[in-house]
Amino acid sequence: MVFARDAARAQSAGTSRRNETKRTLTAILRRLSGHYGPTHWWPGDTAFEIAVGAVLTQNTAWGNVEKAITNLKQANLLKPRAILNCPASTLERALTPSGYFRVKAARLRSFCAFLVERYGGSMKRMASEPLDRLRPELLGVKGIGPETADDILLYACEKPVFVVDAYTRRILSRHGLVRADIGYEDLRAVFERHLDADVSMFKEYHGLIVFTGKDFCRSKPKCVLCPLGPILKKGGAAE
Repeated sequence: MVFARDAARAQSAGTSRRNETKRTLTAILRRLSGHYGPTHWWPGDTAFEIAVGAVLTQNTAWGNVEKAITNLKQANLLKPRAILNCPASTLERALTPSGYFRVKAARLRSFCAFLVERYGGSMKRMASEPLDRLRPELLGVKGIGPETADDILLYACEKPVFVVDAYTRRILSRHGLVRADIGYEDLRAVFERHLDADVSMFKEYHGLIVFTGKDFCRSKPKCVLCPLGPILKKGGAAE
């Protein structure tokens, strides 16, 4: 009987924590949506352009990625086979604004080779692959880590996977939802376990987190100005 009561209490406490997490995640989304409105994130005219942006945005500001993509467009290189067939120096020159251009040129070629060899260069064909098969495939491409893979899956392939980043970890840890050192997959699971698998909502939520991280939730946070300030738990962050 004692064991049964303890088990019941533990189950009740777990349910309560899950409900509280869901309420807080929903409150964060509501407040950020009210502050920013639609973010229209991720920028890109085609699924392939979005995928290219996901590869190039590692360790650089988005404005630099836009310059590199503009260079690719002007050189008529924003196609998987064109990227594979052009001289390395030409591709590297186009990607210079994105930083680490030699590394990123190699990673972009790796993705394009995967796309051409596995799916005939078609983003549509790739997107038709089930999520549970496509995600491991992308993670097997040299230079593509979890965040880049999930950017491609969510924004280019319309798959219900939540993208998390350093901003996500910082915001949720300051609001007492996760540990500051939580791993990528565990952090992603927090969203996917507590929210409906809604592609449009996942896109918007991630975009709102990016905007909030840049504007308010910096290393030195601006809690007084932040739309999440009123729901920040005491001691969550210093202003």
